[in-house]
Amino acid sequence: MKGILNNKTPYFFIAPTLILLAMFSLLPIVIALVISFTDMDLAGLADFSNISFVGMQNYLDVLTDPLFVQAITNTLYYVIIGVPSVIALSLAIALLINFGRSKIFTTFRVIYYLPSVTNVVAVAVVWTYLYNPSLGLFNYLLNLVHLPDVQWLQHPIIAKISLIILALWRAIGLNMLIFIAAIKGIPRSYYEAAQIDGASSWQQMRTITLPLLRYAIFFVSITTMIGWIQFFEEPLIMTKGGPLNGTMSVALFIYNNGFQYSKFGYAAAGSFILFISIIIITLIQFKFQNKETDV
Repeated sequence: MKGILNNKTPYFFIAPTLILLAMFSLLPIVIALVISFTDMDLAGLADFSNISFVGMQNYLDVLTDPLFVQAITNTLYYVIIGVPSVIALSLAIALLINFGRSKIFTTFRVIYYLPSVTNVVAVAVVWTYLYNPSLGLFNYLLNLVHLPDVQWLQHPIIAKISLIILALWRAIGLNMLIFIAAIKGIPRSYYEAAQIDGASSWQQMRTITLPLLRYAIFFVSITTMIGWIQFFEEPLIMTKGGPLNGTMSVALFIYNNGFQYSKFGYAAAGSFILFISIIIITLIQFKFQNKETDV
């Protein structure tokens, strides 16, 4: 009897987690998958008899929707510029703060981390005023050095860059802390041995710090990539996807169809395309990471 209870004890501990995971993660995914094969809208939500099975039609319609294609293009733009920028800046700032000798670098940790814990709505409202073409701070500073005004949120390309700058400002703090924690885990004896051999600071960073940070870099690249593919809050609050759908992301496209136009089946199909894309990209990253580890 005692042996049976001992064998079951671990299951009792993990059961709450598994139940919550099933209720709030797996079950909604299954329901969304089912909805994606229907024409469910508000009428269907009120009366299930109004729902019809449409097979793969929603997926075909989404993939041939010009707005969805543009949303994918915009999202790729965000990912290609945003992900390397976040990783490079977070790592550079973490290295500078960690190896800084002055106590002021401790203050910099707080300064860089604060945007990560600040409410995104409040941040977006403030940055909207900063980007204001006639009253904003950025154009005021440009005018001081006799440069013309910039249409920060009024030009499709510049608006994308403006949103990326804001998202960078918010994302650096958390990733910086991850890199600092990883740097602190590197044994000091490695650096002491390198110094005895006459290695310079640059050589120590290139041959000790960066190689031993590869798992932290991999973790940050995975989480950052997923975050940028789901880029949503900034374009929703600051541009609503405009101008001319120039800042429309895939996540915002799904939100608009699901909660603005009540096309639940259509939105569910779009969300599954996004879901599968994230899985594929993540698996590719794991594949490359495993190859590097094997080498």
